[in-house]
Amino acid sequence: MNSPIRFEIRATDGAARCGTLITSHGSLTTPAFMPVGTRATVKAMSPDELGAMGYRLILANAYHLALRPGAELIEKMGGLAQFMGFKGAVLTDSGGFQAMSLARISSIGLDGINFRSHVDGSTLMLTPETAVQIQEKLGADIMMALDECTPYPVDYHRAESSLELTARWAQRCIAARRNPTQALFGIVQGSIFSDLRCRSARQITALPFDGFAVGGLSVGEPKSAMLEMAALSASMLPADRPRYLMGVGTPADILAAIAMGFDLFDCVMPTRNGRNGCAFTSEGRISIKQAIYARDPRPLDPRCDCRPCQHFSRAYLRHLYMAGEILAARALTEHNLFFYSRLMQEAQAAIASQTYQAFATYLLNRLNQSNDRADGFET
Repeated sequence: MNSPIRFEIRATDGAARCGTLITSHGSLTTPAFMPVGTRATVKAMSPDELGAMGYRLILANAYHLALRPGAELIEKMGGLAQFMGFKGAVLTDSGGFQAMSLARISSIGLDGINFRSHVDGSTLMLTPETAVQIQEKLGADIMMALDECTPYPVDYHRAESSLELTARWAQRCIAARRNPTQALFGIVQGSIFSDLRCRSARQITALPFDGFAVGGLSVGEPKSAMLEMAALSASMLPADRPRYLMGVGTPADILAAIAMGFDLFDCVMPTRNGRNGCAFTSEGRISIKQAIYARDPRPLDPRCDCRPCQHFSRAYLRHLYMAGEILAARALTEHNLFFYSRLMQEAQAAIASQTYQAFATYLLNRLNQSNDRADGFET
């Protein structure tokens, strides 16, 4: 089966690369961050606002959408992009992460993952075959193979059995795909064990996937271990296909991962932090709920030209947040997503000019000079 996506590398700087990913719903420049729209919406943002910020690919979740409103309904409505009114492409996570995050209502067996719905208590059995079928009905441009997202902490033998299950499921996902217009990515697991990461990478890259992801990181392990395993995994992935680091993360983590050669990222951090009163800025992360901002006339970020920074002061945004006004969540979320989009654009330009390392070092130094150390970026 010919790949339904095209990936063209336009520039490199060390392992970092700038490319173009072409899907049936348009193209995007990489490295790229995907806002998380778990239930077919990025919280607090409209699709046209996302497009105006430069986003051409967002993430949704097969498990949640299979429960509500149902994959069949979305299929009848023309697929996810049309259903949500997004003029771009959609990547769907298969539901493997939910087996870990919703462990209290799920159980994993050789055949798949059995969920007791958090919506109505009904049973949903996700097998590799049904996970692909659901994503095909959703009309995702990029589908993810069903995997077991290995939790942390975990012992060696548990991590080993987990990656072997992921490898068997990957083969079944390949056999189950039917729609030649939808791409399918495989996922590398192995927790924090280097030999297991290498084994998983060899297993998954031996299969005819259209791209490859690295999962099971940023789930509670030490930051140094996360970075080490991410770098090792990236080094073993084919250079001619997209590389996706799942669930990562902070601006510092993304900058490090771009230097490793990753192309795609997703994380709830910019939206969740925004709803909880935190803003990412060029000088570090600030918590708008703090009293020091009650009379602060400055914008969130003097270097930012997003709509909230053009129109609202920190004092006003703090008032909105403390008063429980919806506009606080909208404004802070919009700013954070704008910040992440601008970060990606600047990274792309730095790779193209072969100045990426200097760019990343300068930016990290600036971010870490934040006066608000309790809310500063992790490095």
